[in-house]
Amino acid sequence: MKVFKFGGASVKDASGVKNLLSVLEKLGYKDTVVVVSAMAKTTNALEKIIEVYFDNKQSINQNLLELEEFHLKIVDELFENRATKLSQLVHNYFEELKIFFKKNKVPNYSFVYDQVVCYGELLSTTIIHHYFESQGQKSFWLDARECIKTDDYYRSANLNWEQTQSCINSEVKGHQFIITQGFIGSNTNNFTTTLGREGSDYSAAIFAYALNAESVTIWKDVPGVLNGDPRVFKNTELLHQISYREAIELAFYGASVIHPKTLQPLQRKEIPLYVKSFENPEEKGTSVSKGKSLDPLIPCYIVKKDQVLLRLSSIDFSFIVEENISYIFGLLHEYQMPVELIQNSAISFSVCVNNKYKRLEELVLVLRSRFNVEVEEKVDLFTVRHFNQEAIQSIRNYRKQILLEQRTGETIQFVLA
Repeated sequence: MKVFKFGGASVKDASGVKNLLSVLEKLGYKDTVVVVSAMAKTTNALEKIIEVYFDNKQSINQNLLELEEFHLKIVDELFENRATKLSQLVHNYFEELKIFFKKNKVPNYSFVYDQVVCYGELLSTTIIHHYFESQGQKSFWLDARECIKTDDYYRSANLNWEQTQSCINSEVKGHQFIITQGFIGSNTNNFTTTLGREGSDYSAAIFAYALNAESVTIWKDVPGVLNGDPRVFKNTELLHQISYREAIELAFYGASVIHPKTLQPLQRKEIPLYVKSFENPEEKGTSVSKGKSLDPLIPCYIVKKDQVLLRLSSIDFSFIVEENISYIFGLLHEYQMPVELIQNSAISFSVCVNNKYKRLEELVLVLRSRFNVEVEEKVDLFTVRHFNQEAIQSIRNYRKQILLEQRTGETIQFVLA
């Protein structure tokens, strides 16, 4: 069994869906699980709808209509206006969304987020499945929520591995070509959960692990894993080989091509991961497997934008010791603040966090009861693995103000204003 994962950029329009089929026809689709993300910009559009819902519940219908028309346009282009059944299915999904927004009584943002954003993946896979069927390629459409079983930590759910493996093997048995969704799962109450942004890669790894797959291939709009985001850094280079350990390091620091959780289950069973271009599917791309740590061995650049830097100092000039640090980390966990970087001295503690759950104000209010707190929002965290002097200088030239700098072994990090 092989597992292929296609991201939103690969199915951004009708031509992308047709290309997906072309890739599978070239490489073979027998004994293959295809994991697909929401179509390009759909997740962002659904996130916007959620924001509008919480701000002004009366104005979401127009946003929903625009997103429905976007998907119906793709259906019309794929089927030349003849897919009445599929158009109705797409319409039904949006009717379900309207009913949810009308009836929902739960004020929890993260709960609402998961119940809504999942429709992006349901829409994309439904359209792709029906298009494949129309082209004579029989496929089994699998609702990933029937397989991926998690706790109720909405927006970043933790997997129940034992139950998930059992469900996957039960659902996939007897099918040779499966189309399913990335990113989504369900909890014991059958509410939808999600695995974190970019979690479709993780979904692919979960299926691969459960099925003892021979490989996982992630299809991107880049030729493989580059040593930096070409939208941010100039003269990026393709990495041909990365060891599991090095890839996990890169993912930990925020390399966007591979999701942090994706690599661990693959490493356990030594399932190779390939990152390739859906535009040039026969090129080698990047292999993540046993072997060389990094080939070629060059600096790798990672940036995380829109972070928050918190500077804490003791009110009475007492030391920041284990008790204080434990208290701080307890609050960071309670208020769902992913920690990106920490640095401490005798009487101060700096931490760079991601405010993706929008709970910064609550956290700061509690912290100020025990510490002096300075807050720097909208900062960027730059990380360079295998740095050299030229790499360090390139970051220092990027912005004028360096708020924090830290180096450990082969890694250097900067927080820039």
